Amino acid sequence: MSPVGAGLWRSLPAHQVYGANTNVGKTIVSTVLCNAIQRQNKRAAFLKPVSAGALDDADDRHLARYGAGTLTKCLHQFDEPVSPHLAAKQKTAPRDDDLLAAIHNTLSDWARSNIDLALVETAGGVHSPGPNGNSQADLYRPLRLPIVLVADSRLGGISASISAYESLLLRGYDVNSVLLFRDDYYQNHEYLANFFRQKSIPLVSLTAPPPKPPQEDVASHARDEEAMSTYYRQVSAESEILRLLEDMNTKNQARLTRLEEMADRAQDLIWYPFTQHQGMKPKDITVIDSAHDDYFQTFDAGQTEQQGGALRPTFDGSASWWTQGLGHGNPELALSAAYAAGRYGHVMFAGAVHEPALSLADSLLKTIGNPRFTKVFYTDNGSTGMEVAVKMGLRAACDRYGWDASQEQISILGLKGSYHGDTIGVMDCSEPSTFNKKVEWYRGRGHWFDFPLVKMVDGSWVIEIPGELQADLGTEKATFESLGSVFDLDARLATETSQKYKNYIHRTIQDLVDRHDMKFGALILEPVILGAGGMLFCDPLFQRCLTDVVREHPELFSPNASAPKSAPSWSGLPVIFDEVFTGLYRLGRPSSASFLDVHPDIAVNAKLLTGGLIPLCTTVASQEIFETFSSPEKSDALLHGHSYTAHAVGCTVAVDSLRAMSDMDANGSWDGFKADWRSHSVKAAKPASPEVWSVWSQDLLRDLSCAETVESVFGIGTVLSISLRDAEGGGYTSTAAKGLQQKLAAGGDQFNVHSRVLGNVLYLMSSVTSKPESLQEMERLLRSSLV
Repeated sequence: MSPVGAGLWRSLPAHQVYGANTNVGKTIVSTVLCNAIQRQNKRAAFLKPVSAGALDDADDRHLARYGAGTLTKCLHQFDEPVSPHLAAKQKTAPRDDDLLAAIHNTLSDWARSNIDLALVETAGGVHSPGPNGNSQADLYRPLRLPIVLVADSRLGGISASISAYESLLLRGYDVNSVLLFRDDYYQNHEYLANFFRQKSIPLVSLTAPPPKPPQEDVASHARDEEAMSTYYRQVSAESEILRLLEDMNTKNQARLTRLEEMADRAQDLIWYPFTQHQGMKPKDITVIDSAHDDYFQTFDAGQTEQQGGALRPTFDGSASWWTQGLGHGNPELALSAAYAAGRYGHVMFAGAVHEPALSLADSLLKTIGNPRFTKVFYTDNGSTGMEVAVKMGLRAACDRYGWDASQEQISILGLKGSYHGDTIGVMDCSEPSTFNKKVEWYRGRGHWFDFPLVKMVDGSWVIEIPGELQADLGTEKATFESLGSVFDLDARLATETSQKYKNYIHRTIQDLVDRHDMKFGALILEPVILGAGGMLFCDPLFQRCLTDVVREHPELFSPNASAPKSAPSWSGLPVIFDEVFTGLYRLGRPSSASFLDVHPDIAVNAKLLTGGLIPLCTTVASQEIFETFSSPEKSDALLHGHSYTAHAVGCTVAVDSLRAMSDMDANGSWDGFKADWRSHSVKAAKPASPEVWSVWSQDLLRDLSCAETVESVFGIGTVLSISLRDAEGGGYTSTAAKGLQQKLAAGGDQFNVHSRVLGNVLYLMSSVTSKPESLQEMERLLRSSLV
């Protein structure tokens, strides 16, 4: 099922009516508002998505009877007068996606029919379950219609009303107005009027309707109908109601105006990251009104009512710069953040501890499963986390080998195309590139190996050998039956290729140390995929061999060094894994280090750590690395930190995020994707364990790899990378992928795609909760754009 756009139309102020509780008078309030519109010679419409109970008592029937000509519609009527999730058991319940689509389609039709006000009324209270048992506050969230909240005038109603408001606010709804009936005994309206006034939300208190007579009294029933008709005529004419309707219309237009002006204002006020502003126009800026699940709701000034409204679902194709794990607007994570904010706000961390930081440290160490790791250091983003990792690694190496970094240059070993962040220190851990070579303090301190690349070309998995290795291996490429066989390191380590890799690596390091007098303090790798460098998929055997050579030959770095006797101890150089991008299930596993069967000495995680909600980073290290900084001197400590270290909100969200992803891993949430890859794989003598798989189908990869404009593709975990042919040779400044990016931005009938390019490479990324239906539609869109 395709996603729906959020509900916003130029010609139609559409609102959703929620109740603070059941039996608070939602339908009476709806009828009052519809009568007031009709009195102004305008047209009103009322939609009841789900109704339960006797047909004569149905809310849409009430509107039809008393709504003065209001257009009414009910999508699903259940006979039992119980909660919709119970009533639905008597019939086949509509799928949530189908229900949302039906609501959106109905409102879009009304927007084209010159309706002046549309109300969508829920059933029961804010958290009353829908037909499939989901809270209505979550069920209807993709529409994000502005809210008319009907407060509770009864005993306990103040608490219920404020709780309902906060539940809606927590999910990103805009509560535009509050109505309730006056009760001179409890006087809830007076207290709530003051409460909502402080929120700049208007509250209108209504005269209570006449009491309903017993059902068996036919004469009284006739009098009741007359009394209700009189009630609606009188109340709908009150000035407060008329002002409220005007306010609802004004807010709808103001929302549209704000969206229309945002791109121009952003052009004037904002300096964007990774953006050359020369020639940039407001039309190049994506205006995002909200986000939910895998989709932004983007504003298109050219959208018409015929196209479904002013907002369009846009697939978040970069997972918002690789951060999205559990979907935008995740209510569980939002609740976690709110709880921690209410409990702590932010508290000082140096020399203190709080439960979220302690729980996250424990949970993270168990999730990663590296027996070397014992200590967790907190920072706020991947770049600063890598700064800490480099400080740790260099200090450990200098301490062991007796080097004085103030007197001699200490460098790092890495791979070409590496990228570890934009802070000055870690910039020097990457070779000169577009990202750093124009930064005035950049020096580039290290050696970066060229390496074999894994890719699918014309339907086959190949490893392309770089020029300086071709002479050693005697070939330009090697072909593999499946991606799983590429990762079968147990078998590949016994091959001649492995030994040739190791010989080349050893010879190169020996030459750098002997002939160029270089000293190396750490090996830094992005396991499997080098992200910002161009989605470069490194042969895992090469990374494994590089790690093995460094650890097995400490004499390369200091003539008198020998391998430590203790197995967990670091040897040769501290090995640092930058898993900011590839860690925590991005590639389908808790740690990307597992693909190499390597336990690094230091690792950095961010991005998916908090499921995409809030910045947080961890640098995890071994006990031996930690003890390097232990000394009677304060100056020997790791003097690094920032004001929001171990931010309690971020730590709480991260604990819940890790738990959610771990549960998905354990309960088989990705079994369908794994089965697809398993069914296409040629069975090896010893298949990779655990499996190598992707949310992107093998059929898609094969088809795209055979497309005329495609040089190569790969998919692993949630990542899909497409390299476009470029006669100029590609690279970060290439524009070869722009055409595909523009086609995806135009989209299809269901949604369009916001994507990022790295030169001639366009990559796409899902969250770990992406629905198969959404991914299948994405695949159809890619095929139509490329094949």
